[in-house]
Amino acid sequence: MAEIVLGIATSHSPTLSLLPHEVPAYAAGDRRNPQLLQPPEGRLMSYEQLEEAADAATRVAGSTPDFEAEYHRYQRAIDTLADTFAQCKPDVAVIFGDDQEELLFDDNMPAISIFWGQSIPWRPQTYPPVPAAMPAAWGYGSRAMDYPVDSELALHLIEFLVDADFDVAQSRYLNEEAGGRVGPVGYIANEWSTPPRPYGLVHAYEFVCERIMRESGTPIVPITLNTCYPPNQIPPQRCYLLGQAVRRAIEDWSSSKRVAVMGSGGLSHFVVDEELDRLVLDLMRHRNAEGIAALPRERLNSATSEIRNWFAASGALEHLDMDVVDYVPARRTPAGTGGGWGFARWM
Repeated sequence: MAEIVLGIATSHSPTLSLLPHEVPAYAAGDRRNPQLLQPPEGRLMSYEQLEEAADAATRVAGSTPDFEAEYHRYQRAIDTLADTFAQCKPDVAVIFGDDQEELLFDDNMPAISIFWGQSIPWRPQTYPPVPAAMPAAWGYGSRAMDYPVDSELALHLIEFLVDADFDVAQSRYLNEEAGGRVGPVGYIANEWSTPPRPYGLVHAYEFVCERIMRESGTPIVPITLNTCYPPNQIPPQRCYLLGQAVRRAIEDWSSSKRVAVMGSGGLSHFVVDEELDRLVLDLMRHRNAEGIAALPRERLNSATSEIRNWFAASGALEHLDMDVVDYVPARRTPAGTGGGWGFARWM
């Protein structure tokens, strides 16, 4: 029987790979972001409307960000997670992530998809020559390779989850012609355009493989959730139930391998919702599935929707204790734009 021995969840924002002096150029693009949702109601607003509605505390925090201090907190937290992974030495990592029009589009957008080929292409990101873009590219990998996938475990998960009443899409290879349009590129460049990018591993997995797994070559199983795009976004409670089923599947697998389960993305962004972030961390720490199910959906849209990847991971890891390594509510403008960047492990 296989065993889950480690859990890790991490934000994967480009800002986590920027030096302090590089962040202001990135933050300037927030004023052109068309996806700003005001918490807690989740109303879509322009930057100007959001700044006008911001309370005094948000204005102060966003007017005087300490990018230097935040940078060092990010690196310490990421290094802690990476060192934990290296010390544990799992045989395979099951990763919950999301696709942002990188490989999956409106012609076929499954709520749950598992890749089970022998390997998956990992290609360096291609960025437009915008000063805010290039410095963060390294955080998603810088050399081309075919990254190993544990296809045996992936196939077992597909078959087990289908029997457990989860409708799982599957793929064994990628169409080279289907290279995506956005991924994190628009967010990094702050041009909010749709430049082409190479087909292959998408940003949610790239960040984990590069920054947490340090290109260790540990095989992965990518489980892609539609967190972002209506009308078939996977509900929060379904994410948690999926995680629980993934744990049962792993324990049912006739292998002696040691497995890590990971969640990639979140927490709140492109507008910081610190209240929500602290609430969801508390719910996961206390294994509160009912509280997760009761969360208002309007607070889990846009990029904040990636919190669902954490919910899925936490469902699989409820037999382990959750340790929040750090949480940084990083407001970078007076409107409160930025992100709540979180880092956690289960041991």
